[in-house]
Amino acid sequence: MYSRRKRLHMLPPLILLGLVAGLLLTACGGNTNVATNNSKAAANQQILVQPISGYSDIQTLDPALANEIPALNVDNMLYSGLVQLNNKLQVQGELASSYSVAPDGITWTFKLKPNTTFSDGQSLTSADVAFSIDRALEPTLKSSVSPAYLGLIKDAARRNHGEIKTLIGDSLLTPDKQTIIIKTSKPAAYFLQTLTYQCSFVVEKSLIDKYGNDFSDHLNEGIGGSGPWMVSQYIHNKEIDFVPNPKYFGPKPQLKKVVMPFVREGDTTYKLYQSNQVDSAPIPSTQIANARSQLGTQFHQQPLLDVYYLSLNYLAKPFDNIKIRQAFDLAINKDAIAHNVFHDMVIPTNHIVPSGMPSYNANLTGSQTHKGTNSDVQLARQLFNQGLKEEGLTLADLPPITFTTASQGSADKRNEYSALQQMWESALGVNVKIDDIELTRLYSERSATVNNPNGLQLHTLDWIADYPDPQNWLTLLFDQGSPKNAGNYGQNHTSNAIQQQANQRLLEQADVNQNPAERLKQYNQAEQALINDVAWIPIYQNTNVLVRKSCVVGIVDNAQNMIPPADWGNIYISTATPCANTSQYQ
Repeated sequence: MYSRRKRLHMLPPLILLGLVAGLLLTACGGNTNVATNNSKAAANQQILVQPISGYSDIQTLDPALANEIPALNVDNMLYSGLVQLNNKLQVQGELASSYSVAPDGITWTFKLKPNTTFSDGQSLTSADVAFSIDRALEPTLKSSVSPAYLGLIKDAARRNHGEIKTLIGDSLLTPDKQTIIIKTSKPAAYFLQTLTYQCSFVVEKSLIDKYGNDFSDHLNEGIGGSGPWMVSQYIHNKEIDFVPNPKYFGPKPQLKKVVMPFVREGDTTYKLYQSNQVDSAPIPSTQIANARSQLGTQFHQQPLLDVYYLSLNYLAKPFDNIKIRQAFDLAINKDAIAHNVFHDMVIPTNHIVPSGMPSYNANLTGSQTHKGTNSDVQLARQLFNQGLKEEGLTLADLPPITFTTASQGSADKRNEYSALQQMWESALGVNVKIDDIELTRLYSERSATVNNPNGLQLHTLDWIADYPDPQNWLTLLFDQGSPKNAGNYGQNHTSNAIQQQANQRLLEQADVNQNPAERLKQYNQAEQALINDVAWIPIYQNTNVLVRKSCVVGIVDNAQNMIPPADWGNIYISTATPCANTSQYQ
């Protein structure tokens, strides 16, 4: 999820990103669904069946809490923020008709669009914006995302820690109903981008006054948001259905309903697609070649700002030893995983910041200056033995190692984890236990690993850009005190902790640097240091490979894999075939 910004020196990289995204769309082909027959189908056929693949339910419908892709996608449908990303990942006003920053670099003024309402017709004013941002930082809410994405706002940490009761009247000012002023703690080139994350989206205070923090269980009453859609039905562990919001201030959806069934086993979704029960589906890697050659314009592939990685806890043995960390890294043949497991639908990488992002460093090397994405078994064994000696250990008394994963029912993911397990055993003689758990539990345990030697020892997840700025990949994930720093980089007692902390300060300097060339150079330097320290082990950059029925017109695939709210006005069902059978939803 990812790109936001306005003003000063960050504009050129964003323009560059837009150009890169455009080139990717052109290169991949077919990413704007174009039906062979664009005639609009009858009104009762305007139903999109868009499965939520690999999930048994949505984590939450509260935008202040959402941190997984399905929940973020749904929040984009139901709620609105001051600013939002378009399908080229550029920041644009959503609730805000205009925005500006004062010469001090810390005072931001947003003018709201006139006559904006919630879905129940109640006026949406600057007070609602201030309430929603302030609520997201309420300590009893225990949001894992708001402290990170709203952390630039002055006194946000104090509010989140319960030291002050509200930001309203402090750093959130509402001089009139159409104006909100937000004060930040420091000038930051990426502040607008952080506001496109869903935790800043506006919720209706009267709904929360009535139902408390369980308000999202009552969205089917037709209240709560100002986005293009409303919840009509939510059957947990089965499906969630949406109908258009008649009060939406933007382009009105042409579809009459969106149905999102939950399909826990990711590989099952493709079978549902083949039997015309859903309109889109991810493609199992074993079916890629056939789908590419046989399904024509139904086949779509889009490079994503999405990196799958391994995180090793610096506070948990044996990963408090840098040489053992490097050994686990160099034992992995990323090329083999990409080719043999995923049939080249992913791109092996040593990068934290993926290709297509500003500050992508083409000259970056892996740990120990390893230039390829294959393994170096000899060096891995050498480093592993040195690390064991430094720790006074032998292979026989090495602490048990648990690798925590979430396959979400995907055979490809299970094969990837098994391949990693075998590579570590073959190269290092280490028997790593795989603990495959629910994704929502993995997110929760990842958050609990920050500053915790008893947290996750070794886990895998992917990071999808919240906005295409290198701060989102580097400072947000690895800075001192970041709630996302689950590897505990710089907050440990290892021999190179001081150097790690110096690298964290370099990241902080880059965040506020108003010279774009210097800023990107600082991020490049910091990323290389992170890779040298094995802050992450990046495995591959993902692409979105899916099939979509020819009758679905108007969806523009992008590197963030989200549909911007305004784009729903362009999406409809045509008379082209094939199309999913929607008779049960009419």
